[in-house]
Amino acid sequence: MKQNLCFMDSFNLKQHLDSVYRYYPEGIRKPVIGITANVVDGNASLRNHYYEQVVNAGGVPMIIPSVSDTDTIVNILDRIDGLLLSGGGDYNPLWVGEEPSEKLGDVNPQRDLAELKITRLAYNRQIPMLGICRGCQTLAMALDGHVAQDLSERKGEGETTIKHSQNAPQCEPTHTVTILSGTMLSEIYNNVEKIAVNSFHHQAVDDAGKRFRISAMASDGVIEAIESSEHHAILGVQWHPEWLGEQGLPLFEWLVDEARLFMKAKDVHADILTLDTHCDTPMLFPQGIDFAVRDGRILVDMHKLDDGRQDAVTMAAYIPQDYDKSAFDYADGIFNKLEDIIEKNRLYVVKASNAAELYANKREGKHSIMFAIENGKALEGDISKVKYFADRGVVYITLCHNGDNDLCDSARGSQTWGGLSKFGKDVVREMNRCGVLVDLSHAAETTFYDALELSSVPIVCSHSSCRALCDHPRNLTDEQMKAMARKGGVCQITLYNGFLRNDGKASMSDVIAHLEHAIDVMGIDHVGIGTDYDGDGGVPGMADTSENIRLTVELLRRGYSKDDIAKIWGGNWLRVLAMAKG
Repeated sequence: MKQNLCFMDSFNLKQHLDSVYRYYPEGIRKPVIGITANVVDGNASLRNHYYEQVVNAGGVPMIIPSVSDTDTIVNILDRIDGLLLSGGGDYNPLWVGEEPSEKLGDVNPQRDLAELKITRLAYNRQIPMLGICRGCQTLAMALDGHVAQDLSERKGEGETTIKHSQNAPQCEPTHTVTILSGTMLSEIYNNVEKIAVNSFHHQAVDDAGKRFRISAMASDGVIEAIESSEHHAILGVQWHPEWLGEQGLPLFEWLVDEARLFMKAKDVHADILTLDTHCDTPMLFPQGIDFAVRDGRILVDMHKLDDGRQDAVTMAAYIPQDYDKSAFDYADGIFNKLEDIIEKNRLYVVKASNAAELYANKREGKHSIMFAIENGKALEGDISKVKYFADRGVVYITLCHNGDNDLCDSARGSQTWGGLSKFGKDVVREMNRCGVLVDLSHAAETTFYDALELSSVPIVCSHSSCRALCDHPRNLTDEQMKAMARKGGVCQITLYNGFLRNDGKASMSDVIAHLEHAIDVMGIDHVGIGTDYDGDGGVPGMADTSENIRLTVELLRRGYSKDDIAKIWGGNWLRVLAMAKG
């Protein structure tokens, strides 16, 4: 009788709900993993093993139907933290401009566009991705690689010598793959050189493309896994780990762990204000740039600001040292163009000149653009132009660029004045009076110390890095950084390759190394980020504004708190700006 009662209890909804209602919160928040569904006879279909492995790994599965409507895809991507691209049939080779081989299998037109589209848009948004079998091929197809229509037709490759489409049960491994050392896949499998896998494919990636590197191969040279070469959390495997139980689980745990970090990074960006203090995008306006279009010619536009969850950017009117026309008119024209862009896109982007405006714009769901001048040559020797530009909303003036001017000596100049000129000293005082920050990026050390001593407001370096890690005269010495910190200033680490590594081959890890060195020297209250995008700034992992959230992901991985990240992403800079504005 007790056994029957227990059995009946399992059908008692109230009893099940009581166990939910007894605790708060009702459930633990977990990362949501979207899984692309197959299409069978016009119906969405998905093997249970995919979503069971996601649950086993600690994620929440959400099945994504094959819908190519853009609004649907964008709304899905806004609601997931990771993307799992499932297996299935062949791709139509017309997507890569090829005619079908006689060895091509069944294609699935309902999946092709939907999955290529969602993959590319997920890539733009930095969403972690795991591709399985067809999903691995989806990554290559969507991100500039190449897939052979049949293993026998791989580019420049010989015959396959092992069976890649097994007759054994799906859970039975039938061949081994060699994992390349130094890869994410090697780390996932604890540096094991070989693992046994199952295999159900006649197509395979034969060219990973520039966005990927090969991370595993079969003994006959067939590519078995690819992963991002750009510091993205993207991995594709040719086998089916969902069928391999505990041996396949590490891949799902990796995806869920990366999705959890991405979820936290999105939460951080929702709560804090993120400000990039220097980009040179206006320099490219003469090319006919449309800021509302995702434009490959520029590294900052409205699409990329959204993708990187970047609230605000400071756009500089850069005056080249050899500019032989009216520098004032040029800078003024840049600000006219920026105001035209803002007016044209006023529903989404707004001008800002102080912290209150930045936060108000964020609350309204709008991006902010701040104005700056790079090279005091724009003043044309007229101190009254400081107030003019301040009234236009300019928040800082970089006193010089790569050469001495009438204000001061440059780090790449010839020590014309031995620091600040008399006019330069007057300009610093006027900038203090007008609430414009004194920016010492590009300045000579003599200029730096003159301005540090003279300015009544802490000085800033809007885009500089650490000379201790990269010996370049444009970078700051530890002594400069300590002196700046003592007076409350801020150093914004820049992404220019030549200021991060002496060989000019930097990556996001170098950005973090410079940032952490500056923190060690100056303290967490005196550092930030000024990317120098479109002024030759940008490195793998932070190649444009869409990737800025990757820095937040990495800082979270290293244990930085939300408060620390808020300081790095603009809080420290805004403290000094508030002091300048009085």
